[in-house]
Amino acid sequence: MKRIAHVYVNAIDKLSESLGTLSMYLVIITFVIGFANVVLRYFGRFVGLRLTSNLFIELQWYLYSLIFLFGFAYILKHNINVRVDFWYGKFSDKTKAKVDMIGHLLALIPFCIIALLVTWRPILTAWGLRPNGTWGLWELSPDPNGLPRAPIKSVIIVAFVTLLLQAIVEMIRLVATVRDIEELKPHHLREIEAPIRIE
Repeated sequence: MKRIAHVYVNAIDKLSESLGTLSMYLVIITFVIGFANVVLRYFGRFVGLRLTSNLFIELQWYLYSLIFLFGFAYILKHNINVRVDFWYGKFSDKTKAKVDMIGHLLALIPFCIIALLVTWRPILTAWGLRPNGTWGLWELSPDPNGLPRAPIKSVIIVAFVTLLLQAIVEMIRLVATVRDIEELKPHHLREIEAPIRIE
């Protein structure tokens, strides 16, 4: 059982790490597209030509959304989510683990499941599912030269599935903390070796 837990934890950790790295690169791409869009817009006014379109503006929005959606699991994995820990920080590691387990069981995991259930139907509708069960055209941007809405909406499912998978990983780690299984503990609760002193 411990071996299966190790395989699962390592696989999901790699997935979350990959999505986090992708988010970091998307920041650069978003910046480049935004900068180019501004430069082309002003240069176009100078020469009397329209050099940009709604496509570039919406592409910025989509990339900006992807940065956050792909980063959900990465943030949880590295424990860099916002915490109000003026009291949490004083707890022992096992108490912290128990508090986190309660939070995951009562809030994070149910939230992920509810988000998946609530968004599933609207995403299918965006892909063209009609109320009568037949399929039509997918949802498009109302703006001229805009992008289709269905692909970006589908990433919401990816975001919450990966967050849920990472939440399960964190639950495994928290149980390991309570049971003193060192190699499976969360990174922020692992024992840190004392620093080497230089006399």
